[in-house]
Amino acid sequence: MDISTIFFAQAAQPQGGGIPPLLIMGLMFAAMYFLIIAPQRKKQKQHQKMITELKSGAEVVTSGGIYGTITNVKEDRFILKIAENTKIEISKASVATVINAAE
Repeated sequence: MDISTIFFAQAAQPQGGGIPPLLIMGLMFAAMYFLIIAPQRKKQKQHQKMITELKSGAEVVTSGGIYGTITNVKEDRFILKIAENTKIEISKASVATVINAAE
């Protein structure tokens, strides 16, 4: 036997089935879903619920760090009073947190 015969004899060994790599990929996808995607989706739903419940008089903080009181609610934005005689329009999505909800 020469060296090439030994080399080819070793290389021709059968490999394992294809199921374990697919199973590992499936488990990795499931772990990613439960650790990343599901919590983000839950947080997004909570934020959307918070925005839909806001009314005039609520004190909020925008994602840009501006504190103000909602004076008017429009379809896709709020009118926010940030100082005496100073009002700005912000998109509803830019509200980060609610300090005091309107009663």
